[in-house]
Amino acid sequence: MSQPTVIVFGPTGGVGSATALTAHKHNAKVILAMRDTTKSIPGLTSEQESTGNFERVQADLTSPESIHAAVTKTGAKHAFIYLTFGTADAMRASIEALKGAGIETVVFLSSISVSIHGDADAVPPSDFIAFSHAQVEVNLRDVFGDDYVAVRPAFFASNSLWWKSGALGGEVKLAYPEAVYDYIAPEDIGSVAGTFLVNGLPAGEDGSKKNSVELVGPEKMTIREVVGVIGKAVGKEVKVTQVDEQEALQDMITVTGLPEPVANAILAQLRKQEESDGFFGLPEEALGNVQRYTGRPSLRFHEWVDLNKEKFLA
Repeated sequence: MSQPTVIVFGPTGGVGSATALTAHKHNAKVILAMRDTTKSIPGLTSEQESTGNFERVQADLTSPESIHAAVTKTGAKHAFIYLTFGTADAMRASIEALKGAGIETVVFLSSISVSIHGDADAVPPSDFIAFSHAQVEVNLRDVFGDDYVAVRPAFFASNSLWWKSGALGGEVKLAYPEAVYDYIAPEDIGSVAGTFLVNGLPAGEDGSKKNSVELVGPEKMTIREVVGVIGKAVGKEVKVTQVDEQEALQDMITVTGLPEPVANAILAQLRKQEESDGFFGLPEEALGNVQRYTGRPSLRFHEWVDLNKEKFLA
């Protein structure tokens, strides 16, 4: 069997790097598509790169021309992509560039917020994050037919880094401290995505391709509980102070650098989460999908924090 060639866009991120490393473990040649090819990639050693099974190439998901050139140059057949906010066409031109250059299947990092609405066509524009992801899914369906899968994770464990500066300072200010989330590890999301990238798209019980897979972390926790875990990891006693939504919004924009529409959407979701005590209406299989597709259990939040402690101390 010949060695597959896959291209991973955004390999410097938590999910992208895990996707690339997982694809390599499954014996693929991995093309690392980067805006800046000099940046370091988490978990990738110089020894691994020297084997010839990794290749860096300059490309930007907002530039269809660079996408076409990167895929054509490397001969990649399978691509991992993520959402880039702000494109006027919901990445349609970029998706067409992938197809035109020879990509056969796509794994897209989407959001479980799409599933909460039922399917991509049902998401209203008022739900900014869900709608942005859903429109990319619609374009993938139009261009690739059934030859794509949208991996839809719930709340990233790495989002807890929003509260690291407060934790290090001994006080975290929150609008909704009792909001409940699942905190799925980016490493687990990437492990699933990398497996699909090399071993083929997932199939349902009837053998038909699954165009979406939900991923949920192994345990529900309030933000207050999460802050406690972070405090313990960094050796701090951390006070949680409840503030109004406007103060929380400004703090989120200033500290995390999130665009205001994204920060507003997150705060609206936090409000709903505190009111509802977690996600509802998701497939029961979502909780076990990490183990189903990777063969190992999901990382629990405290395990993820222990593995990434340096990020909280930086």
